[in-house]
Parts: sequence; C-alpha cells; structure tokens
Amino acid sequence: MAAMLDSTELALYRLLAREQSVSRAPSLVAAVVRGGEVVWSGARGRVGDRRPDDDTQYRLGSITKTMIATAVMRLRDEGKLDLTDPLERHLPGTAFGSVTIAQLLSHTSGLTSESPGQWWERSPGADWEALVASLEKGATKLRPGSKFHYSNVGYGVLGELVARHRERPWFDVVRDEILTPLGMNRTTPHPEGAHAEGFAVHPFADVLMPEKWPDAGAMAPAGQLWSTITDLGRWTSFLGGHTGDVLSPGTVDEMRTMNTVDDTEVWSTGFGLGLMVVRYQGRHLAGHTGSMPGFLAATLVDPRSGTGALCLANSTGGVGITQLCLDLLTTADDLEPALPDEWFPSTVDPDLLALTGLWHWGPSPYFLRVQGDGLISLNPAVGAGRASRFRPEGPDAWIGLDGYYAGETLTVGRDANGTANHLNLATFIFSRTPYDPAAPIPGGLDEDGWR
Repeated sequence: MAAMLDSTELALYRLLAREQSVSRAPSLVAAVVRGGEVVWSGARGRVGDRRPDDDTQYRLGSITKTMIATAVMRLRDEGKLDLTDPLERHLPGTAFGSVTIAQLLSHTSGLTSESPGQWWERSPGADWEALVASLEKGATKLRPGSKFHYSNVGYGVLGELVARHRERPWFDVVRDEILTPLGMNRTTPHPEGAHAEGFAVHPFADVLMPEKWPDAGAMAPAGQLWSTITDLGRWTSFLGGHTGDVLSPGTVDEMRTMNTVDDTEVWSTGFGLGLMVVRYQGRHLAGHTGSMPGFLAATLVDPRSGTGALCLANSTGGVGITQLCLDLLTTADDLEPALPDEWFPSTVDPDLLALTGLWHWGPSPYFLRVQGDGLISLNPAVGAGRASRFRPEGPDAWIGLDGYYAGETLTVGRDANGTANHLNLATFIFSRTPYDPAAPIPGGLDEDGWR
C-alpha cells in the first residue's frame, strides 16, 4: 500500500475515530484509494476481541447492485441485449414485462421498492417463481420512466436476467466474470473466514442486539454480498476507471452518467446505470451505499481526481457512512492533491490533424482538438457554450459523448479536392471562416456577403 503523508493519515484517522465514537459503531473500517490502489486504511472498534483489519468481511448490502449492473452491461456490450429492450424479450412471464432494462438499472421502472410479504432483509428468501407470483398484482407503483423510485425488486429481476442469459446462478457469473479478474477473492454471498457480526445499537443505552442475515433467495442480487476493505478498494478503483478487462472505461463512464435524480428534496443524488451519482462541493462522484440489518457500507469515487473512499460498519443504523466517505475523499484531495498525468507527445493521423483548429458556427468561433484518448473535442473558443467530446464511428463520422451533442453525429464534409471545408453536426454547419460561401450553409447567404 502506497503511503500518504503522516499529517494526512492523522487527519483521515481522526475523521474515522470521531464517527465511530459519536455514532457508537461496534466497529468501523475505511480506506482511501488513488491510482487504482488503497493508499490509506484505518479501523476503530472491535470485531470479537480484536481490531478489524483490511481482510475482515462486512456485508455490502446494495453495493451488490453495482456488480449486478456490471454483469448486465457486459451482456449489452456483447450484443446479447439492448438497454431499451423490454424485459419481456429476455425474461418472459412477468406482470411487468414492458419495463426496459435501462429503467430497471436506473430505478425508473416504477416497480415496487420491496418484495411483497415479510420484510425481505430479515426473512429467508424464496425462489424466482415465488417472487414472480407475489408480483402478479400491483407490482408497478408508478408509470415506468416517469420518475426515480428505488426498487430492490428491480435488482432481483436483473439478477435473474443475468442468470438466464448465462445459464448459471447470478453469483457464479459475478464471481467468474467480475470478481476473479479483479482479484476480489474475499467477496462472497455468505461470510467466510474473518468477518464482523452484525448488531443493532440501542438508541438510549450502550448495549447491542445481534442481527440475523438469512439468505435472501431471489432478492439476493439486491444486497447479499460480503466483502473486505481490500476487495472493496479494488471495486472503488474499478468504478473510478481502473476497469481491467471486465468493462471498457467508456462503459463504466456510461454507468456513471446521470439518468435520473432523487427529487424528494433539493437534489444532490441521482442514478446512472446501477450507480449512484452524487454532486458534492463541485464534484461529481459515483458509487453506491448499502444497508442491511446489522451493516452499513458506502463507496464513492471522483473519476476526475481518481480519488475514492469506502467505509464499512457493523451497525444497523446511526452511522454517517456516506458523509464519512465524502469527508475522507475531500480531505485526501485537499491535503494531498493528486498530481496530473504526465504529458507525453503522441502520434496523430495527418488527416485527423488537418481537421484541428478553428471552425465557425455562424459567426461563433470553435476549436476542434485531438485528445490523447483517441477522441476529438469541439469547444467554444471563448466563454461557455455547446461543448462535446466525440468518438470515431467511421470514415469522417464521429458520435457525441457528452454535452449538448451527446449521441449526435458529426460528419466531415469535403470539397472536390478532398479538403475538409465544413462539419455537419446535427444539421448545424461549421465552416473554416464565418459563413464560408464554399460550405453548404442552410438557407444560403446574402448575395452581397459581409459589408
């Protein structure tokens, strides 16, 4: 583990110690990641008669959902499904087959938040057939796509979707396709080896009540897994872009992109595809929180700085686990700002290099630049405006990745000599000079030109 400055480590440890003491957590562990590895970790409290360490398992709760979402995105990237597909196409026989895969991932399907019957987090779970039967009536509470509505049921459904496509249990898929390639060998559906017992802490006295953790059955994909600081550190790094061969960085970036906001209050949190998106002090963070009886968990990462934080506690409630993550992350970056990546020159195709420079949308100047990651960007030369990055789609064709032109196509227009003389971006024409007569400006130009 790479070391941080002693002063930084003390500041981080103090945040951890204060939260464990004030919140009366039986034990609390946390870590900061940067550059794809854990750079600091700490622990307070006891597990049994000893201090927990980086290899002590805690239950992840809903962080499990992020791994299910990753398995679904792998299926999408392989062409086995499309995010706009209705569920019925892949998992027939439900009463809610019209909801889409994307709606399930982003908690906009309108499905009920909890499975009918007993409190599922504290009850032995039934199988898929029993879950579907319990959802035959009243499963959809809101119009699909209308708004954010967190649904544990939706991830039970997605777990079954993964199992059907891969023809084996969902955890086997997650283990073989995600955990093992990332070296996360201490992430399991049930506690193995050193692990924390889950407790409820009495609100008015310093006494504990042990919590139970029955197998959740078909609802397990919503919150079953257990993990450690070491493993969750690797997962936090994955969400920040250190994706290995599990997913492309572009797909993880897609998962981190806001789809819907939680508008129950002035919003600071929303969801992408399986990931929470948090807006905090000018940062856009991604990750997830988790809670099950006896346990709380959180992981958040800033993709821009590459710094992330994660926390695990064996308490049913009362621990400010998300704020602790935010405080650890921002403290690490404030006290030890990450160095920018070192710049190196790269090779650029001459034809692409010829496209760079000044272009004009009407009279407004824009700069087209080649980025080191194989993308191009088109940005206003002065001030704010419609800025987007683009990835290559084919000869003289590029697809917008973000901003106003996300999903739109930019095509390069050439004259009879093959020289690029205009860009066509979602019908807007950009020319080398303002309203260049040689470019196909819609509507034509005043015959007297500039005067």
